[in-house]
Amino acid sequence: MITTSQPRLTPEEVEHYKTQGYVIPKLKVFSDEKFAALAEYFDEKLAAWPKDERPEQMDTPHFGDPKLNEWALAPEVVDLVEPLLGPDIILFSTHFICKPQGDGRRVPWHEDSAYWRRMLNPMEVATVWLAIDPSTTKNGCMYVIPQTHNTGQKGFSEYEGVDINTSVFDSEIIKRHRKDELAVPCELERNQCSLHDARTQHGSPPNTSDMRRCGWTLRFIPAATKLSEDYHDRHLMYLARGKNVLNQPLADPTKSYAHINDLRRKLGVKAH
Repeated sequence: MITTSQPRLTPEEVEHYKTQGYVIPKLKVFSDEKFAALAEYFDEKLAAWPKDERPEQMDTPHFGDPKLNEWALAPEVVDLVEPLLGPDIILFSTHFICKPQGDGRRVPWHEDSAYWRRMLNPMEVATVWLAIDPSTTKNGCMYVIPQTHNTGQKGFSEYEGVDINTSVFDSEIIKRHRKDELAVPCELERNQCSLHDARTQHGSPPNTSDMRRCGWTLRFIPAATKLSEDYHDRHLMYLARGKNVLNQPLADPTKSYAHINDLRRKLGVKAH
């Protein structure tokens, strides 16, 4: 594993993440060549995706496809989160969220922490949202509500049901726990990223444009965060950098665990 890092976030960007719950670094994540290889590989995966399944639901694809770990565990990515999480880092999850042109569903206002409250202790997760396509206000980019990671419900709001026919999830943070007027768009060019805290409220409108909008979320935790044993049969973690300080079960990034995704589908594990 890579054990050294090169600073990729400025001190001001680190402070913005800690105080606001998100940050948009002014950099490309990968070299042009390395990103082009990832984008081409994603297009191949999308072409092979079952036609009866929504492309927003490509959850934990790296479990069954170790090739993706070449990018997910790359130092260019891990260097982004080390200033936020410390030197001992675990890759917790990844998810392609691809909104097709014209009919991409909205992502309701949510906190990632709401989905993981029984999985992780403590709740400390940094998400790298990598733009495979340009992500703009026209094609349904992500919006965040700043400071919600450390104010209000601090990542554990109340939820109510929404129409699953038009939304990626079936629930949304109730209105009185949100301040939609404070929402900030995270507009990104291809190969740029945003980072957000798992407790930060975020969501996105539907994509009604003529341009696809795909992002790859790469979610990291400090190695001192514990995964509940109740989830060891359906969730994998990978050492990204440093030490496995809690001696938790870790997956081999070169091995395919397609059977884990099969089990997740059988159990109805919800992607987000």
